[in-house]
Amino acid sequence: MSLYREILLDHFKNPRHQDRGQIEQPSFTILESNPLCGDVVQVRGLIVDGRLIQVVFSGTGCVISQGIASILLEKYTGKTVSEVLALNAEDMLNLIGMELGPNRLKCALLALIALQNGIKSC
Repeated sequence: MSLYREILLDHFKNPRHQDRGQIEQPSFTILESNPLCGDVVQVRGLIVDGRLIQVVFSGTGCVISQGIASILLEKYTGKTVSEVLALNAEDMLNLIGMELGPNRLKCALLALIALQNGIKSC
């Protein structure tokens, strides 16, 4: 198993930034789903002075959608809104460290879409 797969699996089994009611008054709460496979990710975040201060997620789905949500939030909590909004599919593939087919790519992008749409909704 590659190191990237091990990291992804670890984040799936032991998610970081998992929502346990940690943000009482979030700047945004958004739910995104992948109707092709049924994966769901809800992201809640707190933005202060243009920076993503706190962000948590909850969801159900495959190792890719849930693991990458944990990896994404671990890496980008504390970053500026501009940095997060500039992320794209290539950045997510770099985070996950492996090639994905079109259906699995949608799983990998689910958390990013939720996070970016949440930020845009503020």
